[in-house]
Amino acid sequence: MAVFHDSPLDRVALRAYRLGRVREQLRQRDYAGILLYDPLNIRYATDTSNMQVWTMHNKVRYAFVPTEGPVVLFDFHNCAHLAADNEVIDEVRPATAYFYFEAGPRSAELAQRWADEVADLLHAHGGGSWRLAVDKVDAHGSNALSQRQVEIMDGEEVMELARSIKAEIEIEAMGEAIAACEEGMRRMQAALRPGISENALWSILHQTNIELGGEWIETRLLSSGPRTFPWFQECGPREIEAGDIVSFDTDLVGPHGYCADISRSWLCGDGPANAEQRELYRLAYEQICHNLELLRPGMAFRDYAERAFRLPGACQAHRYSSLLHGIGLCDEYPRICYAQDFDRAGYDGVLEAGMTVCVESLVGRDGGRESIKLEQQVLITADGHRLLSRYPFEAQLLS
Repeated sequence: MAVFHDSPLDRVALRAYRLGRVREQLRQRDYAGILLYDPLNIRYATDTSNMQVWTMHNKVRYAFVPTEGPVVLFDFHNCAHLAADNEVIDEVRPATAYFYFEAGPRSAELAQRWADEVADLLHAHGGGSWRLAVDKVDAHGSNALSQRQVEIMDGEEVMELARSIKAEIEIEAMGEAIAACEEGMRRMQAALRPGISENALWSILHQTNIELGGEWIETRLLSSGPRTFPWFQECGPREIEAGDIVSFDTDLVGPHGYCADISRSWLCGDGPANAEQRELYRLAYEQICHNLELLRPGMAFRDYAERAFRLPGACQAHRYSSLLHGIGLCDEYPRICYAQDFDRAGYDGVLEAGMTVCVESLVGRDGGRESIKLEQQVLITADGHRLLSRYPFEAQLLS
């Protein structure tokens, strides 16, 4: 397998498409531009990255994207060289960080300096509009912008909708992330044997992802045997035993920053699966297959929820939080929840060609010992869907 840092992917085309999507959403709302703090939104709009996980919780870089005009990246100190070859970045400036770790008791003061810079850009490139979308803003920043007559608009909506429709160049990039992920899964399954710890098994996926040009993994969702039920216990030092189910959710941010979100459940050891394991796996597999076949453009979210596979009563309480969710640089819009949760937590919308989604199944039974977790990554096409994840299911659990 090639190291994807050396991929021939046409990054110029990738950048042009994604920046165009952001500006299309801004024009539709008559916004002057958008200010981005979320590292994944900055990555989408500008194809730049810098210490992505660290900058998720340390606000040291941001980007100003006007609806019309030059894109300005405010980066961490002495980091201008990182965007030197990026044609969508017109200017790099040092960021003004005003969060408490950086600014201490001067936070409010430095927020004023920060707001002056933003307001100056709006004045120069906003076309007379002061309607600025912002994806993340705190009290100091919001107050300082409001003092300058900036009308703060919802930047998360802009970015989620921009990111929801993928061009073929994005599918190509995502395919390389999935290939890296599935190679890691192959190495994990080859190493799965009684006595290996959950942590050691999970580390193989991380190592493979980094080796092949990937970036990070968002969760540690691998567990074994009785730790698979209830779900959401992350991996630990437990040694996996013969006959245990091992369930995991990759949540892998791979090459080009795209996410590969695939779930599988395996049986440890050479012995046969027991009847309960086979029954849970059969239900999860049938749920995945049924819900995949429903996918097509034009289907309303509520309609999809109402037509989705119905789990038996004993499995209802342990259902997953969603039937499907969008996927791109991470989990993205849309999310469709179960029919019984729709009035409380669902929202209206329609599946569209070009969306990439993950179809989910989690099956555990009242009073049970284990859970089965399966998930497929899929592209919605003009006439249905196309599987992007291709890692095989387990014949011994389906027999």
